Amino acid sequence: MPKLTPDQILEYNRNAWTRQSVNGNRWTVPYGVEVIERARKGILELVLTPSKAVPMHWYPPNESAVLCLASGGGQQVPALAAAGYKVTSFDLSEAQLKADESVARQFNLEIKLVQGDMADLSAFENESFDFVFNPCSTTFVPDVRKVYKEVGRVLKPGGTFVTGFTNPVYYLFDLLLQEKGIFTLKYAQPYSDLESLNEEERTFLNSTDEPLAFGHSLEDHLNGHKEAGLTFMEMFEDSWGGTNAVDKYFPAFIAFRSVKVS
Repeated sequence: MPKLTPDQILEYNRNAWTRQSVNGNRWTVPYGVEVIERARKGILELVLTPSKAVPMHWYPPNESAVLCLASGGGQQVPALAAAGYKVTSFDLSEAQLKADESVARQFNLEIKLVQGDMADLSAFENESFDFVFNPCSTTFVPDVRKVYKEVGRVLKPGGTFVTGFTNPVYYLFDLLLQEKGIFTLKYAQPYSDLESLNEEERTFLNSTDEPLAFGHSLEDHLNGHKEAGLTFMEMFEDSWGGTNAVDKYFPAFIAFRSVKVS
């Protein structure tokens, strides 16, 4: 694959998520009435990673201003709105935003929709939100520190940022062999679908309509938080929930809760 510009990467991933939405990717299937009704009662069972629900004490008080960052698809956004939050959905994919809009209309929920790149939140003023909810999606941006810098800017002092991301170890293994449950070390960090893969591997990813992914180091995640004025509070690890061969060996996902220094 030829070297792509940042704008071309965005366009590639925007189109990939549109196709994922059409094909029914698990993160593009809108929540139904049962989830929304439980949310109206204050029962939230949302995920930042594939399996474990976000602990209830990670959420802010009702009526807080919430930015759902790269979490379109008719899932977290309408559920948080049903729970009483003032929610803005920010996503790269128009199809994902339309899913949020559809569920919100179905359940008479008020949300705001903004399309854009999660590494550029210039659509929002400084200190606009009490809470930023970012399910596992920073793997689709080349520079995760830019995302954290923007989150730190738009978050109010004392506000909370929760995010899920892929364990960088996940990106060390031969892509095609991993699909067969064989784990052979092949790629170095930092990982990039653009730089790390050979032509056969890229062809395989293209055939599955996968967006371009980037394996960020723990150094980038942790120091990126610190540079953005975010203080790490707690974390949990998660897996695919038994649906992937890697679950036998290590948890492929990590979730953080951080607070912006006042």
